[in-house]
Amino acid sequence: MSDSLQLDAATQNELQKFIAQETAQRKVNESVQKFTSLCWDKCITKVNSGRLAPSESDCLTNCVGRFLDASLQLVRDVENKRSLLGSSGL
Repeated sequence: MSDSLQLDAATQNELQKFIAQETAQRKVNESVQKFTSLCWDKCITKVNSGRLAPSESDCLTNCVGRFLDASLQLVRDVENKRSLLGSSGL
């Protein structure tokens, strides 16, 4: 099986777009994991009941708000890059 894989230009283009989308999705997933860990470590002082303390709840609300803002910015950046790739004919 020494045959090398030959892809036409359309297939290469499709593969490049797929890789870019998967890379963007990986970055989003990494961000979700990072912010989840950061918010938990920052806001939850101890787990000893089924309820959050009011200060923990407020902290999580603020942390999640920042997380959503960051996520929206990340999505905007990805969309901008995708549109630039699409308009450049890659």
